[in-house]
Amino acid sequence: MNRHTRRPDARSGGPARASPTPTRDGARGSGDGTKEVVVAMSERQSPDLADIGKVLVVIPTYNESENIQWIIDRTRAAVPSAHILVADDNSPDGTGDIADAIAERDGNVAVLHRKGKEGLGAAYVAGFRWGLERGYDVLVEMDADGSHQPEQLPLLLAALRDADLAIGSRWVRGGTVVNWPLRRNLLSRCANLYAGTALRVKVKDITAGFRAFRRRTLEGIDLGGVTSQGYCFQIDLTRRAAARGFRIVEVPIEFVERERGHSKMSGAIIREAMSKVTAWGIARWLGRSR
Repeated sequence: MNRHTRRPDARSGGPARASPTPTRDGARGSGDGTKEVVVAMSERQSPDLADIGKVLVVIPTYNESENIQWIIDRTRAAVPSAHILVADDNSPDGTGDIADAIAERDGNVAVLHRKGKEGLGAAYVAGFRWGLERGYDVLVEMDADGSHQPEQLPLLLAALRDADLAIGSRWVRGGTVVNWPLRRNLLSRCANLYAGTALRVKVKDITAGFRAFRRRTLEGIDLGGVTSQGYCFQIDLTRRAAARGFRIVEVPIEFVERERGHSKMSGAIIREAMSKVTAWGIARWLGRSR
């Protein structure tokens, strides 16, 4: 049975402290409701994110003991009003215990202990359900390794004023990737191109894992039917949101390769994504051809 410690009260939490605000330089739309938003950062202005509602940042972990304190501290500094849920898959390196200690000191942090390593998708779905049950208005996906920079979280949250799903994108104008080898860069670009084409979803970074959902989006995409993991999980949620007509925006971010710990990327994750995207694409084509 899953257990958690130090539940943050979703009704508490005031307006965010000063942090950079996004300013719209332009937006380009598409026929399926997706939109690319070009955002410029102004260090002299501070957004009031109180109108966004209660925010829960879900951080899945497996052997992230080197990163968990660091990423929580940065997230709390970036959006002090946000609550954080660490969804730990019984990490052998003690990540869950470290998170418990942080939660004891900080009432805005909670820990969801899971029985074992069940994959990224399952951890996020469990975290989403936890947050929805407790009345959060916005639920955020963010990695524990620092590749998703918490300092850019205000950009995603502000973008939700005009969207149901905001995706931190590496491959829209203004997005960048730091410290990736050419092979990894090409793999990501090709995977995004293939998935977007096969599924006819006009999102340039459909595999991106730094994203913010309004609760109505998660409630409307049938989380119970989601069984995919890894990159495929992100693709699955995006195609479901697009198919149901939710508004999707892409916000350019700087993605930084992890400096500590080990990547969870594997050949099995890539094969799952290829096989499921192909199956979904064929099903979509057959459905339209009838």
